[in-house]
Amino acid sequence: MRCVIARFPFDLTKSGVLESMKGVKPEEVFGASVIVGRRTYPVKQVGQVVTRQDRRDFSAAEVLRAMTQLGFTCRHLPQAAAPTRVLNPFHQASAMLGASAAL
Repeated sequence: MRCVIARFPFDLTKSGVLESMKGVKPEEVFGASVIVGRRTYPVKQVGQVVTRQDRRDFSAAEVLRAMTQLGFTCRHLPQAAAPTRVLNPFHQASAMLGASAAL
């Protein structure tokens, strides 16, 4: 499959990616990841190994798109929880007492 990563065209195949990642130790995953074989790799690590480019030259979205089209299982960043409102000590004490303080 022909795909463009970091403005360069690549002809990638699923077997080619599997062969490239063989023997590569996965780094710790903090964000988006790709499952190659039985291992889970950070998407930027897969992109670096497959394209032989610096990780700063391409985005994770480019590699995720290519790996998804090749049939690999990709996991995206987990959605961050909505920020909760932090009460100042006065409002927290009022809430504990059951009184509604003017916010």
